[in-house]
Amino acid sequence: MRPPPDGPVTLTFEGTASRGGSSVRVGGGGEDRGTRCREARMGSQGNGRFCVAAGDADGTERGVAQAWSEARARTLALLGVSLLVAGSQVLLPLLRAKDLLWGASGDPPVLRVLEESRLLVDGAAYSALHRDLKKRGLSPSQLLSAAKLPEPASRAAARAAEIMEASVQAMRRRAGRRPAGLPTDALPQDLLDVIANVSGCRVHTRPPRCPGSCLADKYRLITGACNNRDHPRWGASNTALARWLPPSYEDGISEPRGWNPHFLYNGVPLPPVWEVTRQVIQAPNEAVTEDDQYSDLLVAWGQYIDHDIAFTPQSTSGAAFGGGADCQLSCENRSPCFPIQLPANASGTLGTTCLPFYRSSAACGTGAQGALFGNLSSANPRQQMNGLTSFLDASTVYGSSPALEKQLRNWTSAEGLLRVNTRHQDAGRAYLPFAPPRAPPVCAPEPGAQGPAPCFLAGDSRASEVLSLAALHTLWLREHNRLAAALKTLNPHWSADTAYQEARKVVGALHQIITLRDYVPKILGPEAFEQHVGLYKGYDATVDPTVSNVFSTAAFRFGHATVHPLVRRLDARFQERLPPLLLRHAFFSPWRLLKEGGVDPLVRGLLVQPAKRQAPAQLVSEELTDRLFVLTSEGTFDLASLNLQRGRDHGLPGYNAWRAFCGLPRLRSRAGLRGVVANGSVADRIMDLYKHPDNIDVWLGGLVEGFLPGARTGPLFACIIGRQMRALRDGDRFWWERGGVFTEAQRRELGKHSLSRVLCDNTGLPRVPADAFRVARFPQDFEPCADVPGLDLDAWREAAPPGDTCSFPGRVENGDVTLCGDAGQRVLGFSCRHGFALQGPEQLTCTPRGWDSQPPVCKDVDECRAGAETPCHVSARCRNTQGSFRCECSDPYVLAEDGRTCVDSGRLPRASVVSVVLGALLVCVLAALTWTAICWW
Repeated sequence: MRPPPDGPVTLTFEGTASRGGSSVRVGGGGEDRGTRCREARMGSQGNGRFCVAAGDADGTERGVAQAWSEARARTLALLGVSLLVAGSQVLLPLLRAKDLLWGASGDPPVLRVLEESRLLVDGAAYSALHRDLKKRGLSPSQLLSAAKLPEPASRAAARAAEIMEASVQAMRRRAGRRPAGLPTDALPQDLLDVIANVSGCRVHTRPPRCPGSCLADKYRLITGACNNRDHPRWGASNTALARWLPPSYEDGISEPRGWNPHFLYNGVPLPPVWEVTRQVIQAPNEAVTEDDQYSDLLVAWGQYIDHDIAFTPQSTSGAAFGGGADCQLSCENRSPCFPIQLPANASGTLGTTCLPFYRSSAACGTGAQGALFGNLSSANPRQQMNGLTSFLDASTVYGSSPALEKQLRNWTSAEGLLRVNTRHQDAGRAYLPFAPPRAPPVCAPEPGAQGPAPCFLAGDSRASEVLSLAALHTLWLREHNRLAAALKTLNPHWSADTAYQEARKVVGALHQIITLRDYVPKILGPEAFEQHVGLYKGYDATVDPTVSNVFSTAAFRFGHATVHPLVRRLDARFQERLPPLLLRHAFFSPWRLLKEGGVDPLVRGLLVQPAKRQAPAQLVSEELTDRLFVLTSEGTFDLASLNLQRGRDHGLPGYNAWRAFCGLPRLRSRAGLRGVVANGSVADRIMDLYKHPDNIDVWLGGLVEGFLPGARTGPLFACIIGRQMRALRDGDRFWWERGGVFTEAQRRELGKHSLSRVLCDNTGLPRVPADAFRVARFPQDFEPCADVPGLDLDAWREAAPPGDTCSFPGRVENGDVTLCGDAGQRVLGFSCRHGFALQGPEQLTCTPRGWDSQPPVCKDVDECRAGAETPCHVSARCRNTQGSFRCECSDPYVLAEDGRTCVDSGRLPRASVVSVVLGALLVCVLAALTWTAICWW
């Protein structure tokens, strides 16, 4: 810079420049005598001031202006370099992510990969099911899949997790990476966030919003959320099953035990599950030994309670990720397909080399997707989801989601009743309603009828699996409606919702009482019950009640070894009303309840028929190992192999690991195994297959152990079942014995009730055994229903609110109001029906001047815009309706059975038909005119 003629000029800049959170300091110094400064601002990038020192001379304005101009240019250059350096921290990761996010070298962008994964997971499963139903009915594995379709909330969570899993695998393949350390290697966080959000998985990992009104302490949420206020997801539906031991996956993250044929355990591969079933587990129907103490009703109750606390959705996709092969046809291990391999001699007989098997869906943010949420793979391996609440809360009756609860309730009833079947009755008593028309009709038709029949609708989708299960679901439907009507009569001022919630609360308490007081001690024996469960000491907020993976997938499946191969139905004199029914003919057959005598004959058979005795040499009858869910004369399906494969799918550690967990000694040899298995030849066959005690699958190991005194399980399963039941009790804020849940008078009445009393109140049986779980002889072990104690509902009588300034408000449109609060204080809690949201206060308190606020209103929720993604499939349009939504398709597409996906109807669009008709009409008119012209000419 040339100095002006009047003398030297010195110019400096002082200030800051910023970009992307980085700050650069430029220049320095201050204004003193002989120095003139001018404030300067450079857009949004920096600010400061220019200062000119003129030395001994008085610089001219021209010199100063020239100095300012040149110095500004220099400073801008300096700022540019500084900002480039500072901004590189932001720009470089974006540039690195660009190739994966938007594609490079012709690769599709991540959004396209996500859409491809979405289409793969959806896979037209429902339309394929629809075609199978029309053509040939369902195979056993397809029937199992259809019956285990989760309700919409669970299906959405499972689908989101699978879209995420498929997307991560696709991005790995495109990047040419294999999992090492982090399952997503060095994929940028920006990319991971896109996958998490667009897949819909992020929303399923967020903590729920817990209500703050008095209702939160009066009634449990239908989802089980917010039971523990500090850990609101504990025990809630659609959350991961608990892990009591780290999982054993072959890659440490997700691959099941037995996934890789060359993977060795203690020097040997795991034996195929089919071989284990055939050589150790299967027993002929004729070889069954009957239990000398307990009835078939004990077995039915175990299955019913299992369906109250655990349901693990299997993959919602029917095709292998990345390849698209149909899991019904493929015998390759490619997630979600994990087929049960058959030996050559069996495959020749059955015409296939494997049985289809779908992996359980991963919970969002686990397994291959774990790093999407900032978790290391070693700390966040694949977890499986429980679609139900973990609590003993009668979700078999009421469901585990608001959407299903909405389907089950009779909203026109002033008594808070549940819906019943409108087409059939059982001697004046109610049956379960049928599933809605859009649900796949997968149940067996009655003889002579064409096509599959609808199944029953209940709080759990498996209600129609077998007749005994359908009977118990029916009994509790009737019990709820009986209680709700009686409570409403006692308390005419109660709203329909209050009557419903109070009856639901009582029914849930009865499930807890019958299970912990009457069922579990018989399974564990008195000593193990005292050791692992013990007396109730109150609610413990540090106890996680979430159902554990090993309990759901292994220990509580001990009951499969107690299922009798015959179903008996008896008349009022307890004689055979109909010939005994092989179990294979009782699967998915609601028509047998409706057309062959109703519930009563089946209940009589459950009371007097002994359960199958669990013995090492005859574990599971051939009805379950050969004919599970086989509704036709062809096919085979195997429950024992399914159980073993499911344990491996879930990465359950081996038998010895769980013995160590329970404080039992590890088995080191063949002799050690013979010491815990009552039958030495069975122990030898197990060792011949597994070669080492550590390799034994936990379900099989626990099943063959000798019983504890007075028990129906060995020490390992007694430990796991006992620990789980104690957690379900002690970690439940709404457990019936906890102070404040019921009054002392109500607890006394509840303690009198029993399953026998439920039978008296909801069947036509005039006499029942005092203990319904002990095998009974008629008539000596039966007593009149008049002598069986039950609830005195007068303990639930509530005084009507006084007619003061705080008058009880009228009906809340699309919602309800309940009186709650401590004694001496009147508080109203407000709630809205599913599909509506409260606007205004959640509760009102009575003051001397009246209610402290105006009541809230229930406003319709726009489901099409409320969530992270539309509830309809991308092939359909979402239209909001009052309290719900509707998915619509463009002609010629129609909605599939799920009500959310569009499938091709197979016909021409209506517009095309109209065009053809108009074209034909035009041709006819032209032909007529031409003919007329020719004739005239």
